[in-house]
Amino acid sequence: MDSSAKEPVWEQDDLLKLLDAMKVNLPEKDLAKYKTSESHLDWEKVAFNSYSGEMCKQKWHEVSREIRKFRTLTELIVDAQDYVKNPYKGKKLKKHPDFPKKPLTPYFRFFMEKRAKYAKLHPEMSNLDLTKILSKKYKELPERKKDKYVKDFLREKETFMLSMMKFKQDHPDLLENVNKKSNVPEKPKTPQQLWYSHEKKAFLKAHPDATTKDIKDSLGKQWPQLADKKRIKWITKSLEQKKLYEKKMREFVQQHPEMNITEENIVKSTLTKAERQLKDKFDGRPDKPPSNGYSMFCAELMSSMKDVPSTERMVMCSQRWKLLTQSEKDVFQKRCEQKKKDYEIEMNRYLLSISEEEQQRILSEQKMGSFKRGGGGVSPASKKKNSKAKVSLPVKSEKQSKDDKGKLPETPKTAQDIWQQSVIGDYLARFKNDRAKAQKAMEATWNTMEKKEKIMWIKKAAEDQKRYEVSPDKSKHFVALSSKVADHMSTACGFVFLFLISCVEDFMLFFCLVQRELIEMRSPAPVITPGKKMKFDGEPKKPPS
Repeated sequence: MDSSAKEPVWEQDDLLKLLDAMKVNLPEKDLAKYKTSESHLDWEKVAFNSYSGEMCKQKWHEVSREIRKFRTLTELIVDAQDYVKNPYKGKKLKKHPDFPKKPLTPYFRFFMEKRAKYAKLHPEMSNLDLTKILSKKYKELPERKKDKYVKDFLREKETFMLSMMKFKQDHPDLLENVNKKSNVPEKPKTPQQLWYSHEKKAFLKAHPDATTKDIKDSLGKQWPQLADKKRIKWITKSLEQKKLYEKKMREFVQQHPEMNITEENIVKSTLTKAERQLKDKFDGRPDKPPSNGYSMFCAELMSSMKDVPSTERMVMCSQRWKLLTQSEKDVFQKRCEQKKKDYEIEMNRYLLSISEEEQQRILSEQKMGSFKRGGGGVSPASKKKNSKAKVSLPVKSEKQSKDDKGKLPETPKTAQDIWQQSVIGDYLARFKNDRAKAQKAMEATWNTMEKKEKIMWIKKAAEDQKRYEVSPDKSKHFVALSSKVADHMSTACGFVFLFLISCVEDFMLFFCLVQRELIEMRSPAPVITPGKKMKFDGEPKKPPS
């Protein structure tokens, strides 16, 4: 007792002097672990006034226990200086000797008063069981007996509020960071949270004795079963809260840049994916059409097979698709293309009807750079068109139609090109719209086709070549030459001459094309591993082979 009484009391100034003395005695480049530097420190050089080296060392150990130590000693001393100046910063504020004690709630007063009595009566019970019994007993108390605990609580609460005001006046520096955090705008609630808060009040009116668990169990089952029309009400309220929160939060960030709040934290969505889709649907956003004819066929077929397991549905779709003729498959593909065109028009109208902020959200979601205010689409073809020019929905302008007339005719296609164009839809569907794989598969198929199967496509290529040769732009030179010859000949001879030239040209053209295709046929076919089947990746994105 005598030794403890003789121990000197360290004032704040003395503690700061100790830390300064330690800092002076550290090496200039202090890169070692703090324990290593601490063990090499000469505490006799640190000693000052009436404090010996051993006393300084002991006090340092006491102070260092209050700070984190996974840094160099130089860094630790900076933190230690900060701690000595303000030991009750942040969460340690309530440990301050002047911080007023919060009053106990009415229930907790009852619990503390009765706990010892019930513990003696039921020594075999655990703390949890005792708490359950006392909680039940408090709920069963008549109001006049509860009033005693409530009045004591309210009286102490009033005293606590006055003490707290005095503490704030006496220690404004301690509450600076706390006030900043308390001024942060409240985060917006999700649709489910808003609905839960509303329903909880109604539930407690009907069941005043219900516990938190009872409320959660009852209301938790209702939200998933809530009708879409009722759900959309809470989705709208949540979005309104979010918009107001973003505005307030941006103002707060400007006033407190040191808080380091990012834009991502501010604009974080309060809706789930399903809730967002429901909101878009109610706003009039059109449903995206199937990607190809096979997907459309599967979607229509599956609507009539709800009782069939999903795995069996896919097999049935695949089998029925195989039974369709090519012309029937083409009908589905044409319908799909038409739906895509209708979708582009409807989507464009929808975008024009919503705010610019919502437009940006939809564009970023779908990564549709071509969808801008005033025009757009979603198909790959329309993306290429819209990237070069603004599109107006109803009709082309006169200037466009003139430009179209002045364009050069399309270059003639080979037999392989024409065949590929006729089957590209099936191959893209089979390979999940992977054009590179589809192209490779088509080339392999063409190279293994028999000669008699190719004749039809060779004839079509010859017709396409003839169309190209007799087109107005391509035949300008020939017409000019013909007019000069006609000037030197009689009218009858001129026509005969032109007719003969045309016949010779047609014959030579067909001969050249046939020769070119025969050369391609003679070229060696690509090596295909025997027994290896073409990969079939699944449905409904592609039709079966």
